[in-house]
Amino acid sequence: MLAALGSLPRLAVFRNLLRAGHEGMNVTALQTATALPASTLKHHLAALVGTGLVTQLRNGREVVCTARFEQIHHLSGFLLRECCVDAGERVDKTSTASC
Repeated sequence: MLAALGSLPRLAVFRNLLRAGHEGMNVTALQTATALPASTLKHHLAALVGTGLVTQLRNGREVVCTARFEQIHHLSGFLLRECCVDAGERVDKTSTASC
């Protein structure tokens, strides 16, 4: 998942989907927001879908992309559990404070 987010265009796509919330964005709106050519956007969406970070749902002729928030919570939980462990510090998992 982190490797998929290592690309700046993919990160921009993902950030827009996060900001859109659970309703997601259709591909046309996502293309406008990211200014990516259609073929490039399709490539980056395929990578994000392949890693489980994004889901796509066809509604007639429209394709709506949505961030998979349960996967994001899983990934962030993993990172927070590992945060500062070797330093002997305990991190409050409910806090947004950094290590």
